[in-house]
Amino acid sequence: MAHEVRFKIDTALVAHKDFEIVVKTNNAKLGTLLISQGNVEWRPKGARVNKRRLTWAQFARVMEERGKPAKVK
Repeated sequence: MAHEVRFKIDTALVAHKDFEIVVKTNNAKLGTLLISQGNVEWRPKGARVNKRRLTWAQFARVMEERGKPAKVK
């Protein structure tokens, strides 16, 4: 299962505009990851209103509890 990850960046510092990352698998869109100063959000494919939001502290906790360990290169 190959994933295609594309991003659009308008600035180097995430300030008043979200950093958007579009995630696809096998040419089908999975969703869009929105990164901002205050939180990280996941907008599933086709969802215009219903997105999932975590604060950075919540995101860190989820990754530490449920993320798969990987070595740092």
